[in-house]
Amino acid sequence: MKILKVNELVSIKRSIEAGTSEQVEIVKGIISEIRHRGEEALREFTEKFDRVHLTSFSVSESEIEAAYTEVDQEYIEIVREAAENIKSFHEKQLRPSWMTTEENGTILGQKITPLDSVGVYVPGGTAAYPSSVLMNVIPAKVAGVKRIVMVSPPDESGKLPAAVLVAAKEAGVKEIFKVGGAQAIAALAYGTESIAPVDKITGPGNIFVALAKREVFGDVDIDMIAGPSEIAVLADDTARADEVAADLLSQAEHDPRACSVLVTPSLALAEAVAKEVEKQLAVLPRREIASRAIADYGAIYVTADLDEAVETVNQLAPEHLEVITENAMELLGKIRHAGAIFIGRYSSEPVGDYFAGPNHVLPTNGTARFSSPLNVDDFQKKSSVIVYSEKALKENGEKIAKFARMEGLEAHARAVETRMKNDK
Repeated sequence: MKILKVNELVSIKRSIEAGTSEQVEIVKGIISEIRHRGEEALREFTEKFDRVHLTSFSVSESEIEAAYTEVDQEYIEIVREAAENIKSFHEKQLRPSWMTTEENGTILGQKITPLDSVGVYVPGGTAAYPSSVLMNVIPAKVAGVKRIVMVSPPDESGKLPAAVLVAAKEAGVKEIFKVGGAQAIAALAYGTESIAPVDKITGPGNIFVALAKREVFGDVDIDMIAGPSEIAVLADDTARADEVAADLLSQAEHDPRACSVLVTPSLALAEAVAKEVEKQLAVLPRREIASRAIADYGAIYVTADLDEAVETVNQLAPEHLEVITENAMELLGKIRHAGAIFIGRYSSEPVGDYFAGPNHVLPTNGTARFSSPLNVDDFQKKSSVIVYSEKALKENGEKIAKFARMEGLEAHARAVETRMKNDK
């Protein structure tokens, strides 16, 4: 693993997510075709990109029932337990609507309303991701969203992975469609004959999915533009090299563009981890993908001390951050930018990916500087409630009118003054 300056690493990660001009034009073309030709275009793109002809995109009940026969009972129980952990965590994020009454009779408040409909994109291709189903659907359910639509690319036999269908059923999804890529995002945003449009789209995908989400944003809401996975491990010489290396590879195996970084003040640990990564890569089933990620986006950064290591991590603002140091909890207050923070040796990143409860849909490419993991708030909207009393208008009407005239908006001023004159 190579050593890079921090600003070089951040620059590399951000540059790859913009997409080429050719990719952007392809995505725009796909969206236009779906908007104008609907299901016909959806079928053509599915044949072209997924190499399967589908007469119906909807997943039937019989397909879901068959999925349960293709997985073992232990998996089903694990999914149910994980789902309960995720539900319990996100229920703690719920906030009520509220009202306050002032002495002059004015009532001010905030009304929280769940979104009517949400579309969830679940990636396919190189692997099946039932965890993405749970992490996107369950917060929406907790928030009170009534209609949740799931889309995912089919395999060449026209099926979705059994593990994904079981997770969807356990999470309570009733509309599931076998469609992926930019065409799926367009279908969710604008609708087709069989897929009614939604109000928001969440879930990660490849560069074409990311670009499509960017294109439709404004007509619908989106969660974020998710880039390739990232992990930073902040460790000192109390960490085990084999465990750190395993954690770095846990993200590298996701994608050739995944980013894995060790930040440490210990040169001895840095050298040991570099050797361990090569050793473990040799026997990793997805070593081709992981090797490319480590070669292109893997790095070890050796700092002068732990304080510099912490500041380095804050500059990276990683999606996942593991802190494996002596007295690791003491560093938590110093960490300003990270999507999810895993404290201590036993808090390996996959614990959060699958089971602990916090959401694994996280900000990437340095966006943890200003954004948060997917959460219940993402599936709700807030309306301000204003009940101004007669007394309050008499007290403040002239101020409001003057403020309006300062902005050159005479009709605004008169709208308030009319009421004041009428009540004299």
